[in-house]
Amino acid sequence: MTHKDSRPILYHCPDARSLRCLWAVEEAGIDVDLRLLKFPPRAFEPDYRAINPLMTIPGWVEDGRLMTESAAICERIAEGTPLEVRRDEADYWDARNWLHRSDATLTFPLAIMIRYTRVEPEERRLAQAVADYKAFFGGRAKSIEAALADGREWLVSGRFTTADIVIGYAAFLATTLGADDVLGEATKDWLGRCTARDGFKRARERQKG
Repeated sequence: MTHKDSRPILYHCPDARSLRCLWAVEEAGIDVDLRLLKFPPRAFEPDYRAINPLMTIPGWVEDGRLMTESAAICERIAEGTPLEVRRDEADYWDARNWLHRSDATLTFPLAIMIRYTRVEPEERRLAQAVADYKAFFGGRAKSIEAALADGREWLVSGRFTTADIVIGYAAFLATTLGADDVLGEATKDWLGRCTARDGFKRARERQKG
C-alpha cells in the first residue's frame, strides 16, 4: 500500500534512543507519523526489515529516504528552528562534537548494559560486563559535568538545543539503568531541567500509544 501521508514517519520503541527524535519533534513542533514498535525490533517486528534492513531504532522515512542515526535525525528535525546551532554561531563545532559524542562515547556503554541486563536471557547476562561498562560510562560522563561547571544552564549557545536532547537522552537512559549515581551534581541538575521540559514530557506520553 502506498503511503500518501506527506508527514515524515518515525519508527520508535519506548525509551529507546529514538526518544531523542520524538523529543526533538515535540520541541520543534513538527508533525510526524509515529509508528511504535516492540523492542528489540529484530526479535519482535520482522516486517520492519523491509523498512530498515539494519533492524535498528530509530527509523526516519522522509521523501523516500531512510535515516537511521538518532543524532543525525535530530539535526534534520532541528534545521531552521532554535534547536539548531548554526554555522555562524560561536558554539557550532562544540555542538557538533556533542552530537557525535552522544552515541559514540556516551550511549554505547549504556547499550552494552541494556544487552546484559534486559535483552539477553537470564543465563547469558553478565554482571561483570554491566559493572565495567557502567564505570566506562561514568568516566565519559565527566565531560558533561565539566561543560556545566561554570554554572551554565544548557550545554551550548546559552539556550536549549539538540546538544541537550542527544546528551540529555544518554543521561536519562543512565537513570533507567541505575547508573545515575555516576553522574555529577551539575549534570543531575541539568538533566532535571531537560526532563522537566514540556517537550520531553509530551514525547514520553506520546510513546505510550
